[in-house]
Amino acid sequence: MPEFKTERLTDHITRIYAFSTELMYLVEGERMAALLDTGSGIGSLKACVDRLTDKPVIVLLTHGHIDHAMGAGEFDTVYMNREDDYIYLPHSDRQFRCDSLSLCEPGVGATEADLIPAADVNSFHDLKEGMSFDLGGVHIEVYACPGHTHGSMVMLIPEERAVLLGDACNYLTFMYDTYSLTVSEYEKSLKALEPKIAGKYDTVCLSHGDGNGHKDIIADVIAVCEDIKAGKTDDIPMEFNGTRGLIAKAMGPDMNRIDGGRGNIVYNKDRV
Repeated sequence: MPEFKTERLTDHITRIYAFSTELMYLVEGERMAALLDTGSGIGSLKACVDRLTDKPVIVLLTHGHIDHAMGAGEFDTVYMNREDDYIYLPHSDRQFRCDSLSLCEPGVGATEADLIPAADVNSFHDLKEGMSFDLGGVHIEVYACPGHTHGSMVMLIPEERAVLLGDACNYLTFMYDTYSLTVSEYEKSLKALEPKIAGKYDTVCLSHGDGNGHKDIIADVIAVCEDIKAGKTDDIPMEFNGTRGLIAKAMGPDMNRIDGGRGNIVYNKDRV
């Protein structure tokens, strides 16, 4: 199993690269550290974190999907919005996880033996909007953004003027499966979130790709929601891991929108 790659973003934030395109973030204060997401549970993430900090570590999960929450079993104190129990439970199934090993990036060579045992969801503390975690000179503020999943959460690090959107809002937000809310409900979530964190961040951290989002990504994805409702979409068919949806805005080989816009959504017409 290859080692996790890490990248120091600031004095307090380290980005951790896992093996199925997912990214995690370690935020370190003077007294303790917080690990934002735990990836697919392939290989020992704790061993990587232990090399980065000797402070006590808590885990804050953006949501309960397989590629964000399955490494939680290595840590003692884990928070997840319990609205996502419904998605964590099937995704933590051993066979589901084994079947998903095929999604690893080429050359990883992960096998069933590399899977960390999944945590019992009942051991998780409930993560709610309005919570704030004091790490010692660095805080993490928590905001709800249901849509991608019912319990999707966003983490603001005010001292760093940085926000982690996870999969709640990104360059290809998955909204097409039955585990997601409708596009209209998602738009309401984004419009509720936007003013709460406006003016509080300059850096946007994402959980896939290169991890870097642009400052106006929330507004741009809201615009895509509006175009979907108005029928102003390209509707490019997409299949992922046996499921199908429509990409709202056509993209080139570089995954950027052909029309020059930023932000995109995969959706189904019966879930608008």
